[in-house]
Parts: sequence; C-alpha cells; structure tokens
Amino acid sequence: MKDQPSHSNLEVGSSASDVSPVRLDKWLWAVRVYKTRSEAAEACRGSAIRLNRDIGKPSSKVRIGDTIVARTKDLTRTLYVVGLTDKRVGAALLPEFFEDRTTEADLEAAREKRANAKLFSHRGMGRPTKKDRRDIQKLIGPD
Repeated sequence: MKDQPSHSNLEVGSSASDVSPVRLDKWLWAVRVYKTRSEAAEACRGSAIRLNRDIGKPSSKVRIGDTIVARTKDLTRTLYVVGLTDKRVGAALLPEFFEDRTTEADLEAAREKRANAKLFSHRGMGRPTKKDRRDIQKLIGPD
C-alpha cells in the first residue's frame, strides 16, 4: 500500500527552524489566496501584500509564524502562517497552512460591497436609465 502523497515543504506542526522557507508568491498561490502565481506576484509588486508589516516582494521568504496581510479585489485578509507548501493544495487542507485572522468588520465590508455590486450591475444596456439613476441617488443620498 502506498503512502499518502506528500507535499513539498509540507511541515505542519514542526519547529520553524526545521523547515525550508517558501517564496511568498508561491505560497499565496498554493493556499488559494490568488488564482494564479503570476496574479500573486503582481499583487506583491503592486504593494498589495505585507509580510510581517513590510511590503512583500514575490521572492520574499515565508516562514512558519509569519503574518501576511493580502489585499484582494474586495477584501483585505490577515493570515497567520502555520504550515508551508509550494504545491497547490485543496480547499479542505487550507487550515493546515494558515489561520485566518481577518477581522469581522473587514468580512462584513466585503459582503456589503458584493451585495451592492449585484444591486447596481448594468446588464450591458449602455448608460443607466432615469429609474436606475434615481435608485442610485436614493442609495447614495443627497449631496
């Protein structure tokens, strides 16, 4: 019987000095914060990633115990690293690699943004109608 396939650099629960560090862009892609590695690297270059309060470069090394603040389209996530991998893992395994310490206020703000985007999405019919403009004005309020 074969053993379970092991992930490269997968060291959950071992001390930080025993594990070799992983590139920041690779780790963000592997734990599904960004869909592609190039998207993760672009976020690093665009200063959307902070590694232990410093701006993270794509080649920065992630170690167990680091704190990563990653800004995506509508959400800023705070992640505490508890495991390392450079291979993409399934969603069920994500708790083995980080603790999500994103505040409830940030999560609620992201939910609200998504809900508002659904309310006022234009259906590809050009500029908003008079009724659409009135609805938008009600939501925004008088100037």
